Amino acid sequence: MNYHTRKWVKPEDLNPNQSLFGGRLLQWIDEEAALYAVIQLENKKVVTKFISEINFVSSAKQGDIIEIGIEVSGFGSTSLTLKCDVRNKMTHQTIITVDKIVMVNLDENGNPAPHGKTKVEFVKDRLSKQIPE
Repeated sequence: MNYHTRKWVKPEDLNPNQSLFGGRLLQWIDEEAALYAVIQLENKKVVTKFISEINFVSSAKQGDIIEIGIEVSGFGSTSLTLKCDVRNKMTHQTIITVDKIVMVNLDENGNPAPHGKTKVEFVKDRLSKQIPE
């Protein structure tokens, strides 16, 4: 699992129990999944189609630094399926797991569109292909 994003849990992120509000965490996960899909599919028009069962394993408190990990679990013809783990940066204790997030690639009219991708690509590899030797 590659952890791409870190968030600092602030007072405005807390629920009445003084722990990280689950809705805020899901917002961060959805945004991270969308950014990951945009980069992988090379298209700014992607939407969340499905988020599977969410397993809240432990909580985070104000001042904690959490990190969001995303990895690809599959490619569909118009979709990208991801897995997500969120953990405490300092202790590596798991906070939440999401087994399946499906992101759909859209065309200019907002309809599902084939993306032609079959494997994970890294931006650095794309950039090195663009530089003439």
